[in-house]
Amino acid sequence: MWALEEMSSIRSFVSREEAGYRWQGFVFIVVSFVFLLLFLYAAIISKLLSPSDNAFLSAIQKDWYYCLLVPLTLPILYAAVYFHWLSMKLFKHA
Repeated sequence: MWALEEMSSIRSFVSREEAGYRWQGFVFIVVSFVFLLLFLYAAIISKLLSPSDNAFLSAIQKDWYYCLLVPLTLPILYAAVYFHWLSMKLFKHA
């Protein structure tokens, strides 16, 4: 009967080490979201703003590399997905 009472608490299922990994996951998600926002600013939003007097912001506004990076990555992504599918079929039927 004591085992049932011990199992009723969710904390008995999660060790302290696993709880630490949970926080690492949250930090990873937050850092990824910040990098996504920075990329969106550099690729899209900065081009829509008026010219800036700040040298760093002006360099970001004049740079077109990241605006073209995503559309040019799509054909490569298509080829990678195709070759992944092909390798899975060859492995399955080998």
